[in-house]
Amino acid sequence: MTREYDPPKVWSQPEDDGSTWAKTNRPVSGATHEKTLPKGKHPLQLHSMGTPNGQKVTIMLEELLALGITDAEYDAYMISIGDGDQFSSGFVEINPNSKIPALLDCSTTPPIRVFESGNILLYLAEKFGRFLPTNIAERTEVLNWLFWLQGSAPYLGGGFGHFYAYAPVKIEYAINRFTMEAKRQLDVLDKQLADNPYIAGDDYSIADMAIWPWYGNLVLGRAYDAAEFIDAASYTHVQRWAKEIAARPAVQRGRIVNRTSDVPGEALAERHSAADIDAVLAQKI
Repeated sequence: MTREYDPPKVWSQPEDDGSTWAKTNRPVSGATHEKTLPKGKHPLQLHSMGTPNGQKVTIMLEELLALGITDAEYDAYMISIGDGDQFSSGFVEINPNSKIPALLDCSTTPPIRVFESGNILLYLAEKFGRFLPTNIAERTEVLNWLFWLQGSAPYLGGGFGHFYAYAPVKIEYAINRFTMEAKRQLDVLDKQLADNPYIAGDDYSIADMAIWPWYGNLVLGRAYDAAEFIDAASYTHVQRWAKEIAARPAVQRGRIVNRTSDVPGEALAERHSAADIDAVLAQKI
């Protein structure tokens, strides 16, 4: 049991709370340093990191390229959030909230900035006419689950993941509170997938691309080293879905972009062509 915290009348930021992200967290917005972002040759310029939110977008882009949509070619540059890259002046111009991923569509004049991962998926789906139905009822169901993810994932990442894996001390109350919510969310998904092959029905969509990097990686044991703790094997329908999505070639390609890892075949810091990904995946083979 940790000691009880008596909040002061006016909060002030501690010098170092001992957490994983202590050196980059701060209570104000805006740039901390001047830095121009690099720019590649492709229409779409992605500045991101291979977290679950970053994986959503690179999976979407690789799925579009797999369909032969060459206008979806992209350059992906690493934004190291641990080093504070998200607070550069160039990044803040694209996303004033300093969160990855951020996309610049240079196929238009002037370029269009797109931020918030769910909005990027929606933007790309509408731009290229893929992975989002045009039928109003089917479209709404996909968006139901896309926005479910946007509202639910913070409880998984910032709640469960933070207190279970990243917090400097293990706080029983916090872990119990967010474990209960994470398991409730998994139960919601499990019941939905019991009657549907994909999250929003019969067809693979941006809802799957949004949810899989968070909950798929979780039940497959790729997030927080927590699969046993949350009894991931008991969510049989989520397990089936997670494995099927993981087997998609575009998912295997997109999930490694803007990642760092010592494991061969698992990480590609920058992506500028299909050959970049091919070379990394060949290491795994």
